[in-house]
Amino acid sequence: MYLRMIFKIKNNYKMNNKIKSIALASAVTGGMLLSNCTLVKDLEYKVLEDPLEMHGDEVKLKMTATFIEKGLNKKAVVEVTPIFVCNDGTEILFDSRTFQGEKAAGNGEVITKAGKTITYESMRPYQSCMEEGKVIVKILPKKGEKEKEVILTDKIADGTIITPYLIQLDDQVVACDDNFKRITTHTTEATINYDKAKFNVKSSELKQQDIKDYEAFIIDAQTNVRRDAKSINIMSYASPEGEIDKNDNLAADRATSANGYLTNFYKKSKLEMPAGFVTKTPKGEDWDGFKTEVEKTTHEDKDLILRVLEMTSDLNKREEDIRNMAKTYKFLEKEVLPQLRRSQMTLTYDKVGYSDDELKQLSKSKPDTLTVEELLYTAELVEDLNEKLRIYKAAEVKYGDDYRVVSNVGYILYLQNDLDGAKAKFETAFGLQEDAIVANNLGAVAHMQGDRAKAKELFEKAGGPETEYNMGLIAIQEGMYGEALEKMGDNETFNVALAKVLNGEKDAAGAIIDASADADAAYSYYLKAIIAARGDNAADVVSNLTKAIGKDAAYKAKAAKDAEFIKLRDNAEFKAVAGL
Repeated sequence: MYLRMIFKIKNNYKMNNKIKSIALASAVTGGMLLSNCTLVKDLEYKVLEDPLEMHGDEVKLKMTATFIEKGLNKKAVVEVTPIFVCNDGTEILFDSRTFQGEKAAGNGEVITKAGKTITYESMRPYQSCMEEGKVIVKILPKKGEKEKEVILTDKIADGTIITPYLIQLDDQVVACDDNFKRITTHTTEATINYDKAKFNVKSSELKQQDIKDYEAFIIDAQTNVRRDAKSINIMSYASPEGEIDKNDNLAADRATSANGYLTNFYKKSKLEMPAGFVTKTPKGEDWDGFKTEVEKTTHEDKDLILRVLEMTSDLNKREEDIRNMAKTYKFLEKEVLPQLRRSQMTLTYDKVGYSDDELKQLSKSKPDTLTVEELLYTAELVEDLNEKLRIYKAAEVKYGDDYRVVSNVGYILYLQNDLDGAKAKFETAFGLQEDAIVANNLGAVAHMQGDRAKAKELFEKAGGPETEYNMGLIAIQEGMYGEALEKMGDNETFNVALAKVLNGEKDAAGAIIDASADADAAYSYYLKAIIAARGDNAADVVSNLTKAIGKDAAYKAKAAKDAEFIKLRDNAEFKAVAGL
């Protein structure tokens, strides 16, 4: 909106709806006033945004002023200063501009005899008194070194729309994720060793402890609901001595004999072996195992043997070179090669975790028996915030060095409006690990507690949709409404609706309010009243204000002074609801 005003410095003036001749206030006599008027004549103002508006904590006055033809005495200088006068009497001066006639001395902007239109823009930090007030203009004429009496105009604009301050900070915090997997895959194994060049399974091998444990595990897996055996793979090897082809066949025979042992064991134990449950993978000569076993030794020729392995790629030549170390080879035959004649049986099984109900019960009765992942997961199974907090605190007792646990305690405290408690936990978690989620959560607390700069700093270390939404809130406060809407995305909250209104998209805001969790809040009805006022719908203004005031009586006094409703201050229904 703008108000077009013409100031006629004459004894007589007229006023109509489009052009207002403003009376000039002066302490001097009529004669002196006429003397001043010989310096500056008709001056036309066009004020944009009337009432003034607050955006980004600043109030901007933007207007044009036109000096008419011969409107400024050629030897005159005028200093023009717009002033915001609060209803409590506080005066806030905008920037002064100096203009001068063609033959005046000074550094002011020259106004020729033909006149000139100038553009004026000045900004001041918003002060609370500026919610109610007006803008006037102070004109100080001078001729030479002699100042004339100050001229004060009547009101040229009202102040101030402060709708951005309706923002309801609802910064989003995030719970750290768990890595819980109910079903995880594991392996267990046992080894059958063979004599040189043999593939039969010796009875003595089946008495080894690893074989006994292996058999016990297989039997238990048949009935244990926590274990689900999936497959067995037999990897069989020959020691790297003799002909390669023969060793390949020997490894295959050893795989077959190990498979035979397993088949007999399942049959003897009256267990069912599913088809395809066992696979055989004969590997031939085990040079990798040879290298591993040599590296474990402290033999004096250890490095020499390893160099042969590294430098000789031909397997037959490699074996020959090692055999030529007569003394060393005897050591290898005794300490290394026997470990390589083997079948390694690897059982792959799934470990099945507790059910949801079991986890919830154990979190109460034996929380210390659960892993950190189980506790973090269990907290997500419950809706009650106090119960969530109990589980996270139980996890904190045992896993207090896990930043996720500590941050999630803070997460619940934040949702319970304990900002100080949440901040302490988030700071501890951030000290354990500077994680993006924790940075977001710390930023949310800083923002809620009024430290916008700190919040921005922390949000820049974070990421994700929640952080983007939070940055959108800051963008609203900084007057960047288009950017706010981009950051807040598809969220349907009161603040998104507010950003829509402030960005000139009032028609889309109402539906967002209705879809938000705050649809029935007093401030939501108040914003709807503002939308109606901007659409010149007095009936909806009154209807929504009535609902807002019914939920929060404080909105009655606010509406009475809110510049959003300035055009309705003579409306009887509005006056009744606002108590005017």
